[in-house]
Amino acid sequence: MNKITYHKEGDYLIPDLIMENSCEDYHIGKYGRLRLNYIKEYKKGLYTELMINGTLSKHLADIDNTANKRIVLIIKQLAESENVNEDLKESNQLAWVQAMNNIKNRAEEIVYSEIIYM
Repeated sequence: MNKITYHKEGDYLIPDLIMENSCEDYHIGKYGRLRLNYIKEYKKGLYTELMINGTLSKHLADIDNTANKRIVLIIKQLAESENVNEDLKESNQLAWVQAMNNIKNRAEEIVYSEIIYM
């Protein structure tokens, strides 16, 4: 059974709370921050539950990691299917950059709808 300890600040007793399961060693990236903003605004129950359980940072780290892996995979698949490769890069660098930017934007839109904003 867990026992809660307190310390006194002025006239008040403040509980000594420690967050467990935090992912302090993982830097939350772009997709984790987008997920945080989304659940704060639209999924308040989930946000509150994750905060109370102390699993918010783990959830955000998982989302960020999953989203990054998924984007890399989608970009690779789309580039292969559309024949955007090193040959195009050597022959027409501007066309290659445009095609890769287009592919990256589409991959991000897919990840937004599949992972971030669900």
